[in-house]
Amino acid sequence: MNETLQTIKKRFSCRAYDGRLPEKEKLEAIALAGVQAPSAVNRQPWQINVITNKALIEEMDAEGMRILAESEDKSTYQRFMDRGGTLFYNAPCMFLILKKEGTDLDTGIVCQNISLAATSLGLDNVICGMARIPFNGPKGDEFKEKAGFSEGWEFGVAVLVGYGKMANSPHTPDTSKIRFID
Repeated sequence: MNETLQTIKKRFSCRAYDGRLPEKEKLEAIALAGVQAPSAVNRQPWQINVITNKALIEEMDAEGMRILAESEDKSTYQRFMDRGGTLFYNAPCMFLILKKEGTDLDTGIVCQNISLAATSLGLDNVICGMARIPFNGPKGDEFKEKAGFSEGWEFGVAVLVGYGKMANSPHTPDTSKIRFID
């Protein structure tokens, strides 16, 4: 099996990081892999903000958990409490992918490139749509400014990256979802 397929096969969603910041060269290589993603008509409708400010990540985490705790449906809050009580799992780095309206597919491709690049470099990661919570909450404008949102851009998705506390197994693929039409 080739190296790309091996990387895809071994990637898992890491939900516990040891807090060590990955080397700058690795973060730069991952960001470059992100912007090398294909896009419709090569518009490249994204921005990638690499957040390594641990205090900012922790502040957004606390605000996100506060919002979840105050929500009427406590099931999501409880799920995060059962996983250690944090929204961002002590990740030291967040690749924040910003988008223009209506470019979700392109944003998803960037996100996948970032995730697989991180795995190929020995870093653990998790794709995190829940990172939108602090940006949509009462302190959203403050967080958008701190996270470097440019005018006209909105949250697309985030990828949390770092060194996991422990290795985990990838999910078992459901091959029944594959159909070949002859």
